[in-house]
Amino acid sequence: MQSAPSSGPGLYETIFKRRDVRGQFTGEPIDPDVLRRVLEAAHAAPSVGLSQPWDFIVVRDKATREVFREHVWSERERFSGTLPPERAEQFASIKIEGILESSAGVVVTYDSARGAPHVLGRHAIADAGLYSVCLAIENLWLAATAESLGVGWVSFYDEAVLAELLGVPDGVRPVAWLCLGPVTRLEETPDLERAGWRQRLPLEAVVHEERYERRS
Repeated sequence: MQSAPSSGPGLYETIFKRRDVRGQFTGEPIDPDVLRRVLEAAHAAPSVGLSQPWDFIVVRDKATREVFREHVWSERERFSGTLPPERAEQFASIKIEGILESSAGVVVTYDSARGAPHVLGRHAIADAGLYSVCLAIENLWLAATAESLGVGWVSFYDEAVLAELLGVPDGVRPVAWLCLGPVTRLEETPDLERAGWRQRLPLEAVVHEERYERRS
């Protein structure tokens, strides 16, 4: 884990401590006051034109989560089928979700009609509202980490299937299912690095001066 600057250890330590959690959830209930603080932090995110285009659906029902997990596993198998044999074998050992092990799911949605038709700042970049939702997700993730909770972003799903499962209306996108809850620990090294799937790039590989520099 990267070391935090001595000038601001709380924020930086939280940023570098944050992990995408899969297998360390305890399943213990989340204290209601803690959950509210985490959601308040998410709701405090910046948004284009102050549109606040997000909603948060807290899913605790086991039956709903079981249905969603079955769908996620079908999508996992579909993805696995696109991989070459050696990569598929490696992928088979990687845990991709903690839907049932976590205490709850928090589904974050994007409503492009929120604040429309005159969303200040979105006229030139249509996705600016979606970027705003991602900022809310990051706020939620960091707040949860500061509260010693784990978060795991599940992305193996068809949006239409999840929308139907949770009654999300037409025009509103389910951007993320976040597994949320107490954990036994947060790993120092991200899961995919430990599994050998990908390695983190050094900062020098992604910083450019003045203009974009093409690199191999």
